[in-house]
Formats: sequence, C-alpha cells, structure tokens
Amino acid sequence: MRPDTHGPPAFAPPAAIAPENTLAAFFPQAHLLLTYFMATQEFYIRSASETEARGPFTQEHLLSLSENGQITKETLFYDANSEQWVRIGDNTELTELIFPERKALKLKTRETIKTLNVRKEEDAPISVEDMLAAAEGRTAETKSKLDPAIARERAAAIGLYAAIALLIISAASLILPSIDVVITLDPVAIIQHPLAILGAFHAVLALLLFLQVTQAYPMVRFATSLGLGFTGFLLWINGQFVPLAALAVGSVGLYFCTVFINFLGIGLAAGFGFAGMLGFAFYSLT
Repeated sequence: MRPDTHGPPAFAPPAAIAPENTLAAFFPQAHLLLTYFMATQEFYIRSASETEARGPFTQEHLLSLSENGQITKETLFYDANSEQWVRIGDNTELTELIFPERKALKLKTRETIKTLNVRKEEDAPISVEDMLAAAEGRTAETKSKLDPAIARERAAAIGLYAAIALLIISAASLILPSIDVVITLDPVAIIQHPLAILGAFHAVLALLLFLQVTQAYPMVRFATSLGLGFTGFLLWINGQFVPLAALAVGSVGLYFCTVFINFLGIGLAAGFGFAGMLGFAFYSLT
C-alpha cells in the first residue's frame, strides 16, 4: 500500500524507526550503522507536482534512478521520523548515498624531458652503413666493443683462409719434388711416390675449404696428423732433423687453425703454421 501524499503511509517499515538519535549516543560508529540502515530501508518518493507516491524503493534503486536522471535532490521522500514529505537534498546522509560526489578527472601536465643526446651542428649525419659498422665494431668508438659472436666468426674465417694457404704450401712441398712422375699419370709410378699422393690429398682438402666446406675440418686434422707421422718418420730415418722440426711446427699450426675461434689463438696457429710450412718447403724444393 502506498503512502498518502498528504499523510503517513498506511504502514511504515520496521527499519523506518529513527536510529540516528539513539545510536549516535551509544556507538562511536553510529554513522556506519546508519549507512547500513539506509541501505536496507525502503523509501517512497514523489515529485512536488505529483499526487501519487511511488515505491517502495531501496537505496540501490534510488541510486539507479539518480544515475538515470529520473530523480533529483528536489524529489520528495516520505520521512517516517517526521511523518512528512521531505526533499532528498535536505537529508545529508541520504543525499550522500544517492548522489555521491564524483571526482573530476584532471589531465596530468606534460613533463618536459631533457634529452641526453643533443645534436651539435658540426655532427655529421649518421647513415645505415655507419650504424652497421658500429654494430660490428668497425668504428673507432666501438672497436673495443666488438660483438663476441662477430669476433668468433671473423677469427674462424681467418683460420679458414690460413688453413687453405698452409695446405697449398704443404701440397706443393710434397708434389713438386716428384712432379716429373706425377705428370706422366702412370699409376704404378705414382704409387712409388707416396709423398706425392699425400700432397695431392692436401690439395683436394684445400679445394674443399676454398668452397667453404668446413665439414672437411676433421679430414684436415687427420691428414695433418698422418702427414706429420709418415713424412716425419721418413725424415727421421734419413737424419733430416731440421726439415722434420719445420714440418712439425707447420703441422701443429695447420691443425690448430681448424680448432681456434679467437684472434689470439688463430694468430699464433697461423704464425707457427706459415713459419714451419715455408721452412719445410724451402728444404723440400732446394
């Protein structure tokens, strides 16, 4: 049953008994209890021009109506305490619950960030080639900061070309002393010169490495060890200790050119390799 527009409603909800005058005196948190009370209380409302009351509504219903603009602070609600119709705006607690204040959004002022990279007029423009050179450690500023992966690739490439050159020197040292027999292409005669066969094997390995077939590295190491053992044995039994020492140094350098992937190791291996192989070639061809 709805309340009469000029008198109290036919019934009042039990929660309509005024709690604010009694709870505040005994409980410090009376405001919280009052908020809970209003959340469960039922309200009847009407506008000043209406003769019919609407309701009952809970606080949540009134909040939804206010958000949709269907009620305002001028809307009347029936106050069971005073048994009168009162403006919602005149009740502070109810107004705070139904028309909560919304904080205005404020735009944050833009902060000016000072850049660390200030371009100078005398600075030359940076090209793509300059950036790539810097990334690869090919500039004066980044030379000491070379990418380890790039450094290993370059060292391996140097080792590859050093191994090719050493194999060619070794092949020439082993083939040229028997070149007259080799050009005859007589298999029986060539078999009698095993060092020439070993030299031809070295030449084939040099060709494979030139074609970037790095899978041939194990065969290069095997051929180097075999050549040092076989050729060294022949030099030893003939008392040729100087070329034997040169061959040993050159073979060790060639072997480690296929192992090291750093500049220091490749530099030492290549240095020993060329010194030994050139010394062995000198003794073989003179």
